[in-house]
Amino acid sequence: MTIELSGESRAESLNRRLTVWLCRLAGLCLFCVGVFYWVRLIGVEPARLGRFDLMPLWWRIAAPALAVLYPVAGIGLWMTAGWGAVIWALIAIVEGVMHLGFPALFGENLLGLAAHAWGLGMLAALRVVDWRESGRRRGR
Repeated sequence: MTIELSGESRAESLNRRLTVWLCRLAGLCLFCVGVFYWVRLIGVEPARLGRFDLMPLWWRIAAPALAVLYPVAGIGLWMTAGWGAVIWALIAIVEGVMHLGFPALFGENLLGLAAHAWGLGMLAALRVVDWRESGRRRGR
């Protein structure tokens, strides 16, 4: 016995599945970037200024904060919790200030900032669609 879903239920189900997939993919990526930050901080990466004790002061402030925020945001997004997206937005703001406000100190990371903007934009679009659809259902 199969149950036919109405067009609205299918759209709601598709929106929910797309949101979960986006959150899970972004969560996995953010968690991996957080692990990368930890690898740099403890000195496993053979980069010239990779270890914490060899970093300039501005990176000594930014790197540990991002090393904590990235995995926390990744876990929150994986669980599709609302606070995961909030921490992701905080990371995007911090990195925007770092790379756009102080490119001489932190370098330019336009690809990373574009990835943050695209992901957060897609998540916002999916949330707006869900909000409008739920408003339509309540209005009936």
